[in-house]
Amino acid sequence: MSEQINWDVLSELEKLKYDSNYLRGTLTESLADPITGAIAAADQQISKFHGIYQQQDRDLELERKKQKLEPAWSFLIRVRLPGGIATGEQWLTMDSLSDTHANSTLKLTTRQAFQLHGVFKRKLKSTIQGINRSLLDTIAACGDVNRNVMASPNPYGSKVHGEIQDIARQLSAHLLPQTPAYHEIWLDKKLVAGGQQEIEPLYGKRYLPRKFKIGIAIPPNNDTDIFSQDVGLIAIEENGKLAGFNVVVGGGMGSTFGRNDTYPRVGNVLGFATPDQVLDVVERVVLIQRDNGNREDRKRARLKYTIDSYGLDWFVKELHERLGYELEAERSYTFTRNSDDYGWHENDGRWYYTLFIEGGRVKNTGTYQLKTALREVAKLGLCDFRLTGNQNLVLGDIAPKDKKKITDTLQHWGVIQEKLSGLRRNSIACVALNTCPLAFAEAERYLPSLITKIEKLLDEVGLFQDEIVIRMTGCPNGCGRPSLAEIGLIGKSLGHYNLYLGGGFSGERLNNLYRETLTEEEILETLRPLLKQYAEEREEGERFGDFVIRAGIVKEIKEGAEFRH
Repeated sequence: MSEQINWDVLSELEKLKYDSNYLRGTLTESLADPITGAIAAADQQISKFHGIYQQQDRDLELERKKQKLEPAWSFLIRVRLPGGIATGEQWLTMDSLSDTHANSTLKLTTRQAFQLHGVFKRKLKSTIQGINRSLLDTIAACGDVNRNVMASPNPYGSKVHGEIQDIARQLSAHLLPQTPAYHEIWLDKKLVAGGQQEIEPLYGKRYLPRKFKIGIAIPPNNDTDIFSQDVGLIAIEENGKLAGFNVVVGGGMGSTFGRNDTYPRVGNVLGFATPDQVLDVVERVVLIQRDNGNREDRKRARLKYTIDSYGLDWFVKELHERLGYELEAERSYTFTRNSDDYGWHENDGRWYYTLFIEGGRVKNTGTYQLKTALREVAKLGLCDFRLTGNQNLVLGDIAPKDKKKITDTLQHWGVIQEKLSGLRRNSIACVALNTCPLAFAEAERYLPSLITKIEKLLDEVGLFQDEIVIRMTGCPNGCGRPSLAEIGLIGKSLGHYNLYLGGGFSGERLNNLYRETLTEEEILETLRPLLKQYAEEREEGERFGDFVIRAGIVKEIKEGAEFRH
Protein backbone atom coordinates (compact mmCIF):
# COMPACT_ATOMS: atom_id res chain seq x y z
CA MET A 1 0.00 0.00 0.00
CA SER A 2 1.26 3.48 -0.84
CA GLU A 3 2.81 5.23 2.18
CA GLN A 4 1.36 8.51 0.91
CA ILE A 5 -2.17 7.36 1.77
CA ASN A 6 -3.13 8.05 5.38
CA TRP A 7 -5.69 5.36 6.03
CA ASP A 8 -6.30 6.57 9.58
CA VAL A 9 -8.38 9.51 8.33
CA LEU A 10 -10.14 7.80 5.42
CA SER A 11 -13.44 5.96 5.49
CA GLU A 12 -13.36 2.18 5.78
CA LEU A 13 -14.75 1.81 2.30
CA GLU A 14 -11.73 3.60 0.83
CA LYS A 15 -9.43 0.83 2.10
CA LEU A 16 -11.94 -1.78 1.01
CA LYS A 17 -11.93 -0.48 -2.57
CA TYR A 18 -8.14 -0.27 -2.61
CA ASP A 19 -7.77 -3.85 -1.38
CA SER A 20 -10.48 -5.28 -3.64
CA ASN A 21 -8.05 -6.18 -6.46
CA TYR A 22 -9.94 -3.98 -8.88
CA LEU A 23 -13.45 -4.92 -7.72
CA ARG A 24 -12.89 -8.66 -7.35
CA GLY A 25 -12.93 -8.84 -3.57
CA THR A 26 -13.95 -12.32 -2.48
CA LEU A 27 -17.11 -12.34 -4.58
CA THR A 28 -16.33 -15.71 -6.14
CA GLU A 29 -15.98 -17.28 -2.70
CA SER A 30 -19.12 -15.57 -1.40
CA LEU A 31 -21.19 -16.80 -4.32
CA ALA A 32 -19.97 -20.37 -3.72
CA ASP A 33 -20.83 -20.40 0.00
CA PRO A 34 -23.88 -22.69 0.37
CA ILE A 35 -24.41 -22.00 4.08
CA THR A 36 -26.00 -18.56 3.70
CA GLY A 37 -28.14 -16.66 1.24
CA ALA A 38 -25.96 -13.60 1.84
CA ILE A 39 -22.52 -12.59 0.66
CA ALA A 40 -19.68 -11.38 2.87
CA ALA A 41 -20.01 -7.86 4.29
CA ALA A 42 -17.08 -6.52 2.28
CA ASP A 43 -18.44 -8.11 -0.89
CA GLN A 44 -21.77 -6.39 -0.33
CA GLN A 45 -19.94 -3.12 -0.99
CA ILE A 46 -17.89 -4.37 -3.93
CA SER A 47 -20.92 -6.03 -5.54
CA LYS A 48 -22.51 -2.59 -6.00
CA PHE A 49 -19.92 -1.80 -8.68
CA HIS A 50 -21.24 -4.89 -10.48
CA GLY A 51 -24.82 -3.56 -10.33
CA ILE A 52 -25.98 -5.61 -7.34
CA TYR A 53 -27.41 -4.71 -3.93
CA GLN A 54 -28.02 -7.25 -1.20
CA GLN A 55 -31.42 -6.79 0.43
CA GLN A 56 -33.85 -8.61 2.68
CA ASP A 57 -37.62 -8.85 2.91
CA ARG A 58 -38.22 -6.52 5.83
CA ASP A 59 -41.86 -7.59 6.07
CA LEU A 60 -40.58 -10.99 7.26
CA GLU A 61 -37.81 -9.72 9.52
CA LEU A 62 -39.46 -10.17 12.94
CA GLU A 63 -40.95 -13.55 12.09
CA ARG A 64 -37.62 -14.82 10.79
CA LYS A 65 -35.92 -13.69 14.01
CA LYS A 66 -38.54 -15.52 16.11
CA GLN A 67 -37.84 -18.69 14.17
CA LYS A 68 -34.07 -18.14 14.59
CA LEU A 69 -33.64 -18.00 10.84
CA GLU A 70 -31.33 -15.68 8.96
CA PRO A 71 -33.06 -12.79 7.15
CA ALA A 72 -34.83 -13.54 3.87
CA TRP A 73 -31.89 -12.41 1.74
CA SER A 74 -32.24 -11.58 -1.92
CA PHE A 75 -30.61 -9.21 -4.39
CA LEU A 76 -31.52 -6.26 -6.54
CA ILE A 77 -29.87 -6.24 -9.97
CA ARG A 78 -29.71 -2.95 -11.87
CA VAL A 79 -29.16 -2.96 -15.63
CA ARG A 80 -27.14 -0.20 -17.28
CA LEU A 81 -29.03 1.32 -20.23
CA PRO A 82 -27.46 4.61 -21.41
CA GLY A 83 -30.15 6.89 -22.82
CA GLY A 84 -32.88 4.49 -21.72
CA ILE A 85 -33.64 2.84 -25.08
CA ALA A 86 -34.03 -0.95 -25.27
CA THR A 87 -35.07 -3.19 -28.14
CA GLY A 88 -38.17 -5.34 -28.07
CA GLU A 89 -35.95 -8.41 -27.75
CA GLN A 90 -34.20 -6.90 -24.73
CA TRP A 91 -37.55 -6.12 -23.13
CA LEU A 92 -38.62 -9.73 -23.60
CA THR A 93 -35.36 -10.92 -22.01
CA MET A 94 -35.89 -8.73 -18.96
CA ASP A 95 -39.54 -9.79 -18.76
CA SER A 96 -38.59 -13.47 -18.89
CA LEU A 97 -35.78 -13.15 -16.34
CA SER A 98 -38.12 -11.38 -13.96
CA ASP A 99 -40.35 -14.46 -14.02
CA THR A 100 -37.69 -17.17 -13.90
CA HIS A 101 -35.08 -15.52 -11.69
CA ALA A 102 -36.74 -12.65 -9.77
CA ASN A 103 -40.10 -11.69 -8.25
CA SER A 104 -42.03 -11.51 -11.56
CA THR A 105 -41.95 -7.71 -11.75
CA LEU A 106 -39.78 -5.15 -13.51
CA LYS A 107 -38.88 -1.83 -11.93
CA LEU A 108 -38.24 1.11 -14.26
CA THR A 109 -35.97 3.47 -12.34
CA THR A 110 -35.64 7.24 -12.22
CA ARG A 111 -32.29 6.82 -14.00
CA GLN A 112 -33.84 5.07 -17.02
CA ALA A 113 -32.56 1.66 -15.96
CA PHE A 114 -34.16 -1.73 -15.39
CA GLN A 115 -34.16 -3.29 -11.93
CA LEU A 116 -34.87 -6.89 -11.02
CA HIS A 117 -35.87 -7.56 -7.42
CA GLY A 118 -35.93 -10.72 -5.34
CA VAL A 119 -33.07 -12.57 -7.05
CA PHE A 120 -31.61 -15.30 -4.83
CA LYS A 121 -27.85 -15.70 -4.54
CA ARG A 122 -27.84 -19.01 -6.34
CA LYS A 123 -29.44 -17.33 -9.37
CA LEU A 124 -27.28 -14.21 -9.49
CA LYS A 125 -24.76 -15.52 -11.99
CA SER A 126 -27.25 -17.03 -14.42
CA THR A 127 -29.36 -13.84 -14.26
CA ILE A 128 -26.41 -11.63 -15.15
CA GLN A 129 -25.38 -14.00 -17.91
CA GLY A 130 -28.90 -13.82 -19.33
CA ILE A 131 -28.79 -10.02 -19.23
CA ASN A 132 -25.43 -9.99 -21.04
CA ARG A 133 -26.69 -12.35 -23.76
CA SER A 134 -29.21 -9.64 -24.64
CA LEU A 135 -26.28 -7.19 -25.11
CA LEU A 136 -27.04 -5.40 -21.85
CA ASP A 137 -24.95 -5.44 -18.69
CA THR A 138 -24.97 -4.34 -15.06
CA ILE A 139 -21.44 -3.06 -14.52
CA ALA A 140 -21.26 0.45 -13.04
CA ALA A 141 -25.02 0.61 -12.57
CA CYS A 142 -24.12 1.24 -8.90
CA GLY A 143 -20.95 1.96 -6.93
CA ASP A 144 -18.45 4.82 -6.67
CA VAL A 145 -18.17 5.36 -10.42
CA ASN A 146 -20.15 7.11 -13.11
CA ARG A 147 -23.56 5.46 -13.23
CA ASN A 148 -26.17 5.13 -15.97
CA VAL A 149 -26.01 8.16 -18.27
CA MET A 150 -29.47 9.63 -18.72
CA ALA A 151 -30.76 11.29 -21.89
CA SER A 152 -34.21 12.28 -23.00
CA PRO A 153 -35.76 9.27 -24.78
CA ASN A 154 -38.41 11.39 -26.49
CA PRO A 155 -37.41 12.53 -30.00
CA TYR A 156 -40.50 14.58 -30.80
CA GLY A 157 -39.83 18.27 -31.03
CA SER A 158 -36.10 17.86 -31.67
CA LYS A 159 -33.97 17.21 -34.73
CA VAL A 160 -30.89 16.31 -32.68
CA HIS A 161 -32.27 13.48 -30.55
CA GLY A 162 -30.21 10.82 -32.30
CA GLU A 163 -26.98 12.74 -31.68
CA ILE A 164 -27.89 13.15 -28.01
CA GLN A 165 -28.40 9.42 -27.63
CA ASP A 166 -25.04 8.75 -29.29
CA ILE A 167 -23.29 11.14 -26.90
CA ALA A 168 -24.95 9.46 -23.89
CA ARG A 169 -23.61 6.09 -25.03
CA GLN A 170 -20.15 7.56 -25.69
CA LEU A 171 -20.01 9.11 -22.23
CA SER A 172 -21.12 5.86 -20.63
CA ALA A 173 -18.49 3.82 -22.50
CA HIS A 174 -15.71 6.34 -21.87
CA LEU A 175 -16.33 6.43 -18.10
CA LEU A 176 -16.86 2.69 -17.67
CA PRO A 177 -14.50 0.87 -15.26
CA GLN A 178 -11.84 -1.02 -17.21
CA THR A 179 -11.28 -3.90 -14.78
CA PRO A 180 -12.00 -7.36 -16.24
CA ALA A 181 -13.31 -8.48 -12.85
CA TYR A 182 -16.93 -8.28 -14.02
CA HIS A 183 -16.29 -10.59 -16.97
CA GLU A 184 -14.22 -12.99 -14.88
CA ILE A 185 -16.74 -13.36 -12.06
CA TRP A 186 -20.01 -13.36 -13.94
CA LEU A 187 -19.16 -14.42 -17.49
CA ASP A 188 -16.38 -16.93 -16.71
CA LYS A 189 -13.70 -15.07 -18.67
CA LYS A 190 -10.13 -15.94 -17.69
CA LEU A 191 -7.71 -13.37 -16.28
CA VAL A 192 -4.91 -12.57 -18.70
CA ALA A 193 -1.48 -12.82 -17.06
CA GLY A 194 -0.11 -9.38 -16.29
CA GLY A 195 -3.43 -7.76 -17.15
CA GLN A 196 -3.80 -5.94 -13.84
CA GLN A 197 -1.23 -3.23 -14.51
CA GLU A 198 -2.74 0.25 -14.83
CA ILE A 199 -6.11 -1.43 -15.06
CA GLU A 200 -8.06 1.73 -14.18
CA PRO A 201 -6.43 4.66 -16.02
CA LEU A 202 -9.31 6.99 -15.12
CA TYR A 203 -10.44 5.87 -11.68
CA GLY A 204 -7.29 4.43 -10.10
CA LYS A 205 -7.42 1.79 -7.36
CA ARG A 206 -9.82 3.71 -5.11
CA TYR A 207 -12.32 4.77 -7.79
CA LEU A 208 -14.38 7.89 -6.94
CA PRO A 209 -15.22 9.13 -3.43
CA ARG A 210 -18.93 8.50 -4.14
CA LYS A 211 -21.34 7.83 -6.97
CA PHE A 212 -21.37 10.13 -9.99
CA LYS A 213 -24.39 10.92 -12.16
CA ILE A 214 -24.73 12.45 -15.64
CA GLY A 215 -27.85 13.49 -17.53
CA ILE A 216 -28.65 15.17 -20.84
CA ALA A 217 -31.83 17.13 -21.52
CA ILE A 218 -33.26 18.73 -24.65
CA PRO A 219 -35.19 21.93 -23.89
CA PRO A 220 -37.99 22.68 -23.34
CA ASN A 221 -38.35 19.35 -21.49
CA ASN A 222 -36.16 18.76 -18.45
CA ASP A 223 -37.31 15.14 -18.19
CA THR A 224 -33.90 13.98 -16.90
CA ASP A 225 -33.82 16.53 -14.04
CA ILE A 226 -30.56 18.11 -15.18
CA PHE A 227 -30.11 20.14 -12.01
CA SER A 228 -30.06 17.02 -9.84
CA GLN A 229 -27.02 15.57 -11.65
CA ASP A 230 -23.32 15.79 -10.84
CA VAL A 231 -22.98 16.85 -14.47
CA GLY A 232 -25.99 18.01 -16.44
CA LEU A 233 -25.82 18.78 -20.15
CA ILE A 234 -28.47 21.07 -21.63
CA ALA A 235 -28.57 20.53 -25.38
CA ILE A 236 -28.59 23.75 -27.39
CA GLU A 237 -30.22 23.29 -30.77
CA GLU A 238 -29.76 26.01 -33.39
CA ASN A 239 -31.34 25.86 -36.84
CA GLY A 240 -32.06 22.17 -36.42
CA LYS A 241 -28.46 21.31 -35.52
CA LEU A 242 -26.73 20.52 -32.24
CA ALA A 243 -24.62 23.57 -31.38
CA GLY A 244 -23.42 22.12 -28.07
CA PHE A 245 -24.33 22.01 -24.41
CA ASN A 246 -24.67 24.27 -21.42
CA VAL A 247 -22.68 22.46 -18.73
CA VAL A 248 -24.26 22.15 -15.26
CA VAL A 249 -22.28 20.81 -12.29
CA GLY A 250 -22.89 20.07 -8.63
CA GLY A 251 -26.43 18.75 -8.43
CA GLY A 252 -27.37 16.00 -6.01
CA MET A 253 -30.46 15.03 -4.01
CA GLY A 254 -29.24 12.96 -1.07
CA SER A 255 -29.02 14.15 2.54
CA THR A 256 -29.03 12.68 6.04
CA PHE A 257 -31.52 13.34 8.83
CA GLY A 258 -29.83 15.05 11.77
CA ARG A 259 -26.95 16.46 9.75
CA ASN A 260 -27.50 19.97 8.50
CA ASP A 261 -24.17 19.84 6.68
CA THR A 262 -25.82 17.44 4.24
CA TYR A 263 -28.46 18.72 1.83
CA PRO A 264 -29.88 18.46 -1.68
CA ARG A 265 -28.41 20.91 -4.16
CA VAL A 266 -29.29 22.09 -7.64
CA GLY A 267 -26.42 22.38 -10.09
CA ASN A 268 -24.75 25.54 -11.39
CA VAL A 269 -24.53 26.39 -15.08
CA LEU A 270 -20.82 26.96 -15.83
CA GLY A 271 -20.89 27.76 -19.52
CA PHE A 272 -21.15 26.26 -22.98
CA ALA A 273 -19.19 23.43 -24.63
CA THR A 274 -19.30 22.26 -28.23
CA PRO A 275 -20.13 18.62 -29.08
CA ASP A 276 -16.42 17.97 -29.75
CA GLN A 277 -15.50 19.28 -26.31
CA VAL A 278 -18.15 17.66 -24.15
CA LEU A 279 -16.39 14.32 -23.56
CA ASP A 280 -13.24 16.17 -22.51
CA VAL A 281 -15.18 18.52 -20.23
CA VAL A 282 -17.05 15.73 -18.45
CA GLU A 283 -13.89 13.67 -17.97
CA ARG A 284 -12.10 16.64 -16.38
CA VAL A 285 -15.01 17.19 -13.98
CA VAL A 286 -14.80 13.52 -12.99
CA LEU A 287 -11.04 13.86 -12.43
CA ILE A 288 -11.46 16.96 -10.25
CA GLN A 289 -13.88 15.01 -8.09
CA ARG A 290 -11.58 11.98 -8.03
CA ASP A 291 -8.67 14.09 -6.81
CA ASN A 292 -10.49 16.48 -4.45
CA GLY A 293 -13.66 14.75 -3.26
CA ASN A 294 -14.07 13.98 0.45
CA ARG A 295 -12.80 10.46 1.15
CA GLU A 296 -13.06 10.80 4.94
CA ASP A 297 -16.81 11.33 5.31
CA ARG A 298 -18.97 9.52 2.74
CA LYS A 299 -22.00 11.56 3.67
CA ARG A 300 -20.19 14.62 2.31
CA ALA A 301 -18.37 12.95 -0.55
CA ARG A 302 -20.50 13.95 -3.55
CA LEU A 303 -19.32 16.57 -6.06
CA LYS A 304 -21.83 19.11 -4.68
CA TYR A 305 -19.92 19.22 -1.39
CA THR A 306 -16.56 19.44 -3.17
CA ILE A 307 -17.82 22.54 -4.97
CA ASP A 308 -19.29 24.09 -1.83
CA SER A 309 -16.14 23.33 0.18
CA TYR A 310 -13.67 24.79 -2.32
CA GLY A 311 -15.95 27.38 -3.89
CA LEU A 312 -17.48 27.60 -7.36
CA ASP A 313 -14.83 30.08 -8.56
CA TRP A 314 -12.09 27.64 -7.58
CA PHE A 315 -13.88 24.82 -9.39
CA VAL A 316 -14.25 26.81 -12.62
CA LYS A 317 -10.59 27.84 -12.50
CA GLU A 318 -9.50 24.25 -11.89
CA LEU A 319 -11.65 22.98 -14.73
CA HIS A 320 -10.32 25.54 -17.20
CA GLU A 321 -6.73 24.80 -16.20
CA ARG A 322 -7.22 21.09 -16.74
CA LEU A 323 -8.96 21.69 -20.06
CA GLY A 324 -6.44 24.19 -21.35
CA TYR A 325 -9.26 26.44 -22.54
CA GLU A 326 -12.31 28.19 -21.11
CA LEU A 327 -15.93 27.32 -21.62
CA GLU A 328 -17.93 29.79 -23.66
CA ALA A 329 -20.73 31.81 -22.07
CA GLU A 330 -23.92 29.85 -21.50
CA ARG A 331 -26.52 30.07 -24.23
CA SER A 332 -30.21 30.83 -23.89
CA TYR A 333 -32.63 28.00 -23.11
CA THR A 334 -36.05 27.52 -21.55
CA PHE A 335 -37.41 24.56 -19.60
CA THR A 336 -41.17 24.26 -19.22
CA ARG A 337 -41.55 20.93 -17.38
CA ASN A 338 -39.64 17.96 -15.97
CA SER A 339 -42.41 15.39 -16.31
CA ASP A 340 -43.61 13.31 -19.26
CA ASP A 341 -46.15 14.13 -21.96
CA TYR A 342 -48.45 11.14 -22.37
CA GLY A 343 -50.18 9.62 -25.36
CA TRP A 344 -49.27 9.61 -29.06
CA HIS A 345 -46.69 11.96 -30.59
CA GLU A 346 -45.19 12.06 -34.07
CA ASN A 347 -41.63 12.82 -35.19
CA ASP A 348 -40.32 12.58 -38.77
CA GLY A 349 -43.06 10.18 -39.80
CA ARG A 350 -42.62 7.79 -36.84
CA TRP A 351 -44.89 7.55 -33.82
CA TYR A 352 -44.25 7.37 -30.06
CA TYR A 353 -46.67 6.43 -27.30
CA THR A 354 -45.88 7.46 -23.70
CA LEU A 355 -47.50 5.20 -21.12
CA PHE A 356 -47.85 6.03 -17.41
CA ILE A 357 -46.24 3.34 -15.21
CA GLU A 358 -47.21 3.98 -11.59
CA GLY A 359 -44.12 3.86 -9.42
CA GLY A 360 -42.23 2.42 -12.38
CA ARG A 361 -43.45 -1.07 -11.42
CA VAL A 362 -44.34 -3.34 -14.34
CA LYS A 363 -46.64 -6.06 -13.02
CA ASN A 364 -50.07 -7.63 -13.48
CA THR A 365 -52.82 -6.73 -11.02
CA GLY A 366 -56.45 -7.79 -11.48
CA THR A 367 -57.83 -6.35 -14.69
CA TYR A 368 -54.74 -4.19 -15.19
CA GLN A 369 -52.47 -6.65 -16.99
CA LEU A 370 -49.58 -4.30 -17.68
CA LYS A 371 -46.78 -6.87 -17.74
CA THR A 372 -48.65 -9.14 -20.10
CA ALA A 373 -49.65 -6.24 -22.34
CA LEU A 374 -46.09 -5.03 -22.77
CA ARG A 375 -44.86 -8.57 -23.39
CA GLU A 376 -47.41 -8.95 -26.16
CA VAL A 377 -46.44 -5.58 -27.63
CA ALA A 378 -42.78 -6.63 -27.61
CA LYS A 379 -43.64 -9.86 -29.39
CA LEU A 380 -45.14 -7.84 -32.26
CA GLY A 381 -41.67 -6.51 -33.08
CA LEU A 382 -43.09 -3.12 -34.09
CA CYS A 383 -41.42 -0.75 -31.61
CA ASP A 384 -38.59 -0.14 -29.21
CA PHE A 385 -38.97 0.46 -25.47
CA ARG A 386 -37.80 3.79 -24.00
CA LEU A 387 -37.50 4.22 -20.25
CA THR A 388 -38.02 7.78 -19.02
CA GLY A 389 -36.50 9.57 -16.04
CA ASN A 390 -39.98 9.68 -14.49
CA GLN A 391 -40.33 5.87 -14.30
CA ASN A 392 -42.58 5.79 -17.35
CA LEU A 393 -42.31 4.05 -20.73
CA VAL A 394 -42.33 5.26 -24.33
CA LEU A 395 -43.17 2.75 -27.05
CA GLY A 396 -41.13 4.25 -29.86
CA ASP A 397 -40.19 4.28 -33.53
CA ILE A 398 -43.59 3.01 -34.67
CA ALA A 399 -44.66 3.10 -38.31
CA PRO A 400 -48.03 4.84 -38.92
CA LYS A 401 -49.56 1.60 -40.16
CA ASP A 402 -48.69 -0.13 -36.87
CA LYS A 403 -50.24 2.40 -34.47
CA LYS A 404 -53.56 0.58 -34.36
CA LYS A 405 -51.96 -2.78 -33.54
CA ILE A 406 -50.14 -1.23 -30.59
CA THR A 407 -53.25 0.57 -29.35
CA ASP A 408 -55.46 -2.51 -29.75
CA THR A 409 -53.02 -4.65 -27.78
CA LEU A 410 -52.82 -2.16 -24.91
CA GLN A 411 -56.60 -1.79 -24.84
CA HIS A 412 -57.13 -5.55 -24.88
CA TRP A 413 -55.16 -5.90 -21.66
CA GLY A 414 -56.77 -2.85 -20.05
CA VAL A 415 -53.74 -0.57 -19.78
CA ILE A 416 -54.90 2.52 -21.67
CA GLN A 417 -55.44 5.11 -18.94
CA GLU A 418 -57.24 8.24 -20.07
CA LYS A 419 -58.64 9.71 -16.84
CA LEU A 420 -55.61 10.05 -14.63
CA SER A 421 -55.35 13.17 -12.48
CA GLY A 422 -52.65 15.72 -13.18
CA LEU A 423 -51.15 14.87 -9.78
CA ARG A 424 -50.89 11.14 -10.48
CA ARG A 425 -49.44 11.74 -13.95
CA ASN A 426 -46.64 13.72 -12.29
CA SER A 427 -45.80 11.33 -9.46
CA ILE A 428 -42.61 9.43 -8.60
CA ALA A 429 -41.98 6.95 -5.79
CA CYS A 430 -38.81 5.10 -4.83
CA VAL A 431 -38.88 1.40 -3.92
CA ALA A 432 -38.56 1.95 -0.14
CA LEU A 433 -40.12 -0.80 1.99
CA ASN A 434 -40.20 -3.72 1.94
CA THR A 435 -36.77 -4.32 0.40
CA CYS A 436 -34.65 -1.16 0.63
CA PRO A 437 -32.48 -1.38 3.76
CA LEU A 438 -32.27 2.42 4.02
CA ALA A 439 -36.02 3.10 4.06
CA PHE A 440 -37.73 4.45 7.18
CA ALA A 441 -41.20 4.42 5.60
CA GLU A 442 -43.24 3.25 2.61
CA ALA A 443 -43.18 4.97 -0.77
CA GLU A 444 -43.93 2.91 -3.88
CA ARG A 445 -46.49 0.70 -2.13
CA TYR A 446 -48.18 3.66 -0.42
CA LEU A 447 -48.11 6.72 -2.67
CA PRO A 448 -50.86 5.49 -5.09
CA SER A 449 -53.41 5.20 -2.30
CA LEU A 450 -52.41 8.55 -0.80
CA ILE A 451 -52.81 10.19 -4.21
CA THR A 452 -56.32 8.73 -4.45
CA LYS A 453 -57.19 10.57 -1.24
CA ILE A 454 -55.53 13.79 -2.35
CA GLU A 455 -57.44 13.54 -5.64
CA LYS A 456 -60.67 13.93 -3.68
CA LEU A 457 -59.35 17.23 -2.34
CA LEU A 458 -58.34 18.29 -5.85
CA ASP A 459 -61.76 17.41 -7.23
CA GLU A 460 -63.46 19.49 -4.54
CA VAL A 461 -61.65 22.64 -5.71
CA GLY A 462 -61.58 21.94 -9.45
CA LEU A 463 -57.92 20.98 -9.74
CA PHE A 464 -58.25 17.31 -10.72
CA GLN A 465 -56.63 17.75 -14.13
CA ASP A 466 -54.12 20.43 -13.11
CA GLU A 467 -50.56 19.17 -13.21
CA ILE A 468 -48.75 19.21 -9.86
CA VAL A 469 -45.48 17.34 -9.31
CA ILE A 470 -45.58 15.05 -6.25
CA ARG A 471 -42.76 12.72 -5.21
CA MET A 472 -42.33 10.40 -2.24
CA THR A 473 -39.32 8.56 -0.84
CA GLY A 474 -38.89 6.34 2.18
CA CYS A 475 -35.75 8.17 3.33
CA PRO A 476 -33.78 11.35 2.55
CA ASN A 477 -31.28 9.70 0.18
CA GLY A 478 -33.15 11.25 -2.73
CA CYS A 479 -33.55 8.34 -5.18
CA GLY A 480 -36.93 9.69 -6.33
CA ARG A 481 -35.66 13.31 -6.38
CA PRO A 482 -38.35 14.47 -3.90
CA SER A 483 -36.53 17.70 -3.10
CA LEU A 484 -37.34 19.06 -6.57
CA ALA A 485 -41.07 18.32 -6.33
CA GLU A 486 -43.81 20.89 -5.85
CA ILE A 487 -45.09 18.52 -3.15
CA GLY A 488 -42.34 16.37 -1.65
CA LEU A 489 -42.85 13.69 0.99
CA ILE A 490 -39.82 12.13 2.67
CA GLY A 491 -40.32 9.24 5.08
CA LYS A 492 -39.28 9.96 8.67
CA SER A 493 -40.59 6.79 10.30
CA LEU A 494 -43.21 4.18 9.51
CA GLY A 495 -46.40 6.10 8.66
CA HIS A 496 -44.82 9.54 9.14
CA TYR A 497 -43.45 11.96 6.53
CA ASN A 498 -41.89 15.39 6.30
CA LEU A 499 -43.82 17.60 3.89
CA TYR A 500 -41.91 19.91 1.55
CA LEU A 501 -43.43 22.53 -0.74
CA GLY A 502 -42.30 24.91 -3.46
CA GLY A 503 -40.16 22.98 -5.90
CA GLY A 504 -40.19 24.18 -9.49
CA PHE A 505 -42.43 22.49 -12.06
CA SER A 506 -39.49 22.35 -14.47
CA GLY A 507 -37.02 21.06 -11.89
CA GLU A 508 -34.88 24.17 -11.42
CA ARG A 509 -35.69 24.92 -7.76
CA LEU A 510 -35.57 23.00 -4.47
CA ASN A 511 -38.60 22.80 -2.24
CA ASN A 512 -38.67 23.82 1.44
CA LEU A 513 -39.69 22.07 4.63
CA TYR A 514 -43.29 22.99 5.55
CA ARG A 515 -44.34 20.45 8.20
CA GLU A 516 -42.55 17.62 9.99
CA THR A 517 -43.47 14.04 10.88
CA LEU A 518 -47.02 14.06 9.54
CA THR A 519 -49.42 11.13 9.52
CA GLU A 520 -51.66 10.51 6.54
CA GLU A 521 -54.55 12.33 8.21
CA GLU A 522 -52.30 15.28 8.95
CA ILE A 523 -50.95 15.35 5.39
CA LEU A 524 -54.48 15.56 4.00
CA GLU A 525 -55.59 18.18 6.52
CA THR A 526 -52.51 20.25 5.75
CA LEU A 527 -52.93 20.08 1.97
CA ARG A 528 -56.69 20.76 1.95
CA PRO A 529 -56.59 24.53 2.67
CA LEU A 530 -53.44 24.99 0.57
CA LEU A 531 -55.04 23.46 -2.51
CA LYS A 532 -58.20 25.49 -1.94
CA GLN A 533 -56.16 28.69 -1.62
CA TYR A 534 -54.23 27.83 -4.79
CA ALA A 535 -57.43 27.24 -6.74
CA GLU A 536 -58.89 30.57 -5.62
CA GLU A 537 -55.85 32.87 -5.67
CA ARG A 538 -53.46 31.63 -8.37
CA GLU A 539 -52.56 33.82 -11.27
CA GLU A 540 -53.11 32.68 -14.84
CA GLY A 541 -50.70 29.86 -15.68
CA GLU A 542 -49.14 29.91 -12.21
CA ARG A 543 -47.81 26.56 -11.00
CA PHE A 544 -48.45 25.28 -7.48
CA GLY A 545 -44.76 25.42 -6.52
CA ASP A 546 -44.52 29.04 -7.66
CA PHE A 547 -47.76 29.96 -5.91
CA VAL A 548 -46.77 28.72 -2.44
CA ILE A 549 -43.64 30.88 -2.63
CA ARG A 550 -45.43 33.98 -3.94
CA ALA A 551 -48.14 33.57 -1.31
CA GLY A 552 -45.54 33.38 1.46
CA ILE A 553 -46.45 29.84 2.47
CA VAL A 554 -42.80 28.78 2.21
CA LYS A 555 -39.65 30.73 1.44
CA GLU A 556 -37.71 30.08 -1.73
CA ILE A 557 -34.59 27.98 -1.26
CA LYS A 558 -31.74 29.55 -3.24
CA GLU A 559 -28.80 27.50 -1.92
CA GLY A 560 -28.72 23.86 -0.92
CA ALA A 561 -27.17 24.70 2.44
CA GLU A 562 -30.42 26.55 3.34
CA PHE A 563 -32.37 23.26 3.11
CA ARG A 564 -33.57 21.76 6.39
CA HIS A 565 -34.88 18.32 7.21
